[in-house]
Amino acid sequence: MTLSDILVPTYLQMLGALSAWLGKAEAGDQADALMAARLAPDMFPLSTQVRFACVQAQEGMFRLRGEPLPPSIAELLDEGRKGGEQPGSIAEARTRIAETVAIVEQAAVGMPEVDPAAAIAHALPQGMVFDLDAAQYVRDWALPQFYFHVMTAYAILRAQGVDLGKADYVAHMFPYVRPGTMPGQ
Repeated sequence: MTLSDILVPTYLQMLGALSAWLGKAEAGDQADALMAARLAPDMFPLSTQVRFACVQAQEGMFRLRGEPLPPSIAELLDEGRKGGEQPGSIAEARTRIAETVAIVEQAAVGMPEVDPAAAIAHALPQGMVFDLDAAQYVRDWALPQFYFHVMTAYAILRAQGVDLGKADYVAHMFPYVRPGTMPGQ
């Protein structure tokens, strides 16, 4: 199993789930107002959580490919930082997710075999730089950061009354259910 074998399905499954959750939220009366909702006053709103989840997925793919980050990442970061003032709509958020899915799928085509020991320097905007190997980057940064933003989005939606449950979170697991073991069968 390669590092991209771990990242690609995870990104695609959870971005699909995030889009589905937003689809459920879209049916409500004040759907677009949800995009400005936060878990706490000092946290980013839902709109930013969605954008930053997209950033993490794109960034993870391009860092593993050893390629420069595409302009879409800078656009998402800029939009995310302005998410409190310009949250946008659920439809726009779902479009960003769909664009990210397409970018991840394209980046996965011909993905080179990545040496888990390959050096990856990860710089943050504050000037801090993490020196990691590729395996550490995937395990300790790419996946946790991605899940942080996805799960914060889930928590915001739940806190705002969107009808979500564990089945929405693990929808990608249902193809693996042994026949006859689903409750109610």
